[in-house]
Amino acid sequence: MDSTEILEKLVGFPTVSKDSNLELIEYVEQLLGTKDIKSTRVYNQDRTKTNLLIKVGPPELPGVLLSGHSDVVPVEDQDWSVPPFELTFTQDRLYGRGTTDMKGFVACALATIMKATDRSLRTPLWLAISYDEEVGCIGVRRLLDMMAGSTIKPLFCIVGEPTMLKVANGHKGKVFLRANCHGRGGHSALAPKALNALHLACDFIDRLRIKQQELANSRKQDDSYEIPYTTIHTAKIEGGIALNIVPATSSVDFEMRYLPEDSPSLILEELQEEADKIAESHREHFSEASITIEQISSYPGLTTPEQAPVVDFVKSLTGTNDTFKVAFGTEGGLFQDRLGVPTVVCGPGSMEQGHKADEFIAREQISRCDQMLAKLLDRLEIGII
Repeated sequence: MDSTEILEKLVGFPTVSKDSNLELIEYVEQLLGTKDIKSTRVYNQDRTKTNLLIKVGPPELPGVLLSGHSDVVPVEDQDWSVPPFELTFTQDRLYGRGTTDMKGFVACALATIMKATDRSLRTPLWLAISYDEEVGCIGVRRLLDMMAGSTIKPLFCIVGEPTMLKVANGHKGKVFLRANCHGRGGHSALAPKALNALHLACDFIDRLRIKQQELANSRKQDDSYEIPYTTIHTAKIEGGIALNIVPATSSVDFEMRYLPEDSPSLILEELQEEADKIAESHREHFSEASITIEQISSYPGLTTPEQAPVVDFVKSLTGTNDTFKVAFGTEGGLFQDRLGVPTVVCGPGSMEQGHKADEFIAREQISRCDQMLAKLLDRLEIGII
């Protein structure tokens, strides 16, 4: 099967992060079985989802690792003109959820793995397919735990997130945070005798905006990024039961996407200090007033030097000379931090099409990705150690 045929199958599995990916993994295993390729599952705790690690080539040697995720974002509340979980073909585009982010790359990688069995590889080719990347890069951590216990680790890693097949050597780290606000409830007719937790939340959001402006004006800038400074984004506020009830609790979900030069823990300490000041200003009359920030999830940034061998190697596969840094996050920082594996991001498609209705990937991008991975096979056959 070629990459487009595999992609059609992959898109047909509605692997939204909240759901299982086991049917997709079973299909991949059946496909690999036609070439007698072995793979290893690494499950989540309740065994409803799994990572898959595939290796072709000399088992005693470190390989080049291709990395992709199987999960996709939801399609609810999006106005699709085509069925999201069916691949729709046009002359120059392939439509469907996950075509760009990032089943297109996974399809190309699987087609390449299948071809690898007909080659005499001196350097192995590995492929990791993870789950729950879209909700905090959760699934790959179990795979990394297993790989960390092995004496044989990858030479380097190519994360196939969409970059239009340009080589990205960095992205920011991310922390998902929640501020839990506690006031005092009551009847809305007596609202001045209560402490509205939504008011606490709004005061805290105001502090977030002030901190964001400070970061934007900071001398810690990296012009390699579209947004060259650390950002704080308020995403969701929850609270309230009914119109005539003063809410006693509320919460604010926010994120921090940080440059390596900034310390997320230090920024978090400063935000907690501001939260404490807000609560303290009410404690004379409302002793229960509090705002507590908790960390929900995080992943590290990716920082690979432009002079790193992996950068030059992948450039030679793509034919591009420049590197850049992507605005979005990937699992790349985890491969770098947890395994010490030099990592870059390079894959087909553009994130401009990701996470949207009528997501698509250009056929030309699939073709170019196939060509890039064909060059990789040629290099692995010669050997790169």
